[in-house]
Amino acid sequence: MVQVKSIDIFTPIIDEPETMGEIAACNVTNDIFAMNVPEVSGMLVFLAINKNTPMHIAEGILRGINKFMEQKINSKIVGGHTIYSEWPLIGGEASGFVNKNNLIRKYGVKKGDKLILTKPIGLQAIMAAYRLQKDSPEMLEEFSSSELNNSINLAINLMTTSNQGVVKTIYTYDDFSFIHAMTDVTGFGLSGHLKEMLQNSGLSAIIETVPSIKLSKKLSEEYGYAFNDCLCSETAGGMLLALDPSNVADFSNALSTQGVSNWIVGTIDNKESELVRISKEVNHIEIDKV
Repeated sequence: MVQVKSIDIFTPIIDEPETMGEIAACNVTNDIFAMNVPEVSGMLVFLAINKNTPMHIAEGILRGINKFMEQKINSKIVGGHTIYSEWPLIGGEASGFVNKNNLIRKYGVKKGDKLILTKPIGLQAIMAAYRLQKDSPEMLEEFSSSELNNSINLAINLMTTSNQGVVKTIYTYDDFSFIHAMTDVTGFGLSGHLKEMLQNSGLSAIIETVPSIKLSKKLSEEYGYAFNDCLCSETAGGMLLALDPSNVADFSNALSTQGVSNWIVGTIDNKESELVRISKEVNHIEIDKV
């Protein structure tokens, strides 16, 4: 057995303290699940707040983290550290144990592999709309408020849904060597994390299907986010897996059976070393519920 640890800290993206705590816990623990660790043994919480921050906000964030850990992934807070800071920062360190032979690393892709993604992209643009609704609603006049609210609620649901379900699906197989590489999609976007998977492989990748939260493409084009290059930042995004094409349909069905939405989004090829391309005939799928 080996112990896996990861640390992640970021600034808040929504105003509701408990929900922000859940998002932070999901974002931190997903880094552990991305290495095929089945359980998170605990989380050390890091919280930096301004001295003028009302105590109920700090308490709400901690409640949200605790709720996520206990109710959504059957884990717990095991300690942490709090400091005063001009900028609010939320996150921490998570850890877990796994048989060394069961680790799935970020690298290891093979030519012909199919790529599966388990959450739609577009969170950056949708959360920008969340902020604009509060600060500059006139900038969103051309958008339906009900559709915006639906997409914002979907984004929050995605950011508070753990990737542990992907790992549980993997462990339903006695032999999962057909999964060659895996990572979660966060700050570097879909293309950025796919490029990481290609490092030192001599291979390339083409993205052929892009599932995205409804309105995120249009919002990105309106406000200058790199949606068309799949480089928009994500928070607590989905899992991206490279697997043998002969197993892709069965594994996709297995994920669906476990309640994990998923899309086959691309292929590993050898066009040019470490190149990520977006197909000229890319299939855009707008997602309004999962």
